[in-house]
Amino acid sequence: MPNAKNIAQLSELIETFSKAKAVYFTSYHGLSVSDITKLRNGFFKANVDYRVAKNTLIKLAAKQNDINGLDEVLKGSTAIAIAYDEPVAPAKVIKEFTKDNDLPTVKGILFDGEFLPGEEFKKLADMPSKEELLSQLVAMLNSPLQKLVSTLNAPMQNTVGVLNSLKEQKS
Repeated sequence: MPNAKNIAQLSELIETFSKAKAVYFTSYHGLSVSDITKLRNGFFKANVDYRVAKNTLIKLAAKQNDINGLDEVLKGSTAIAIAYDEPVAPAKVIKEFTKDNDLPTVKGILFDGEFLPGEEFKKLADMPSKEELLSQLVAMLNSPLQKLVSTLNAPMQNTVGVLNSLKEQKS
């Protein structure tokens, strides 16, 4: 009979998988306590949950959310990084952290309901964030409008310039 702690954690994982935009399955075994603390701080700053969970509970929660293909990933120690807002935020934190450390390794990624192999996290880490993409879009939309305004103002400015030069010649 399952204990109350596992039942509570299972229901929490089921809810987590249903709300998450991305879940990164990582292998953390071998990190020191201070390294894990640094990693957790990085995830906290990026608004990402990072927790260790039993593979059996993760499998059950995935099954409840109709997620398949996790059998290869759920071997050995597993910690999950969960992004609710920005799906590439965990990849950026892991990439930054692994510059100084060998771990954690990404075993797999559940990205908007699609399962990706762990090697894909480098591509995701190099993607710009949502805010960066929106600012690029605004800049691209703004540029043609600025050119249009300057083109429409050019004849007026030329006319004013000619009138000013005539005024100076007459005086």
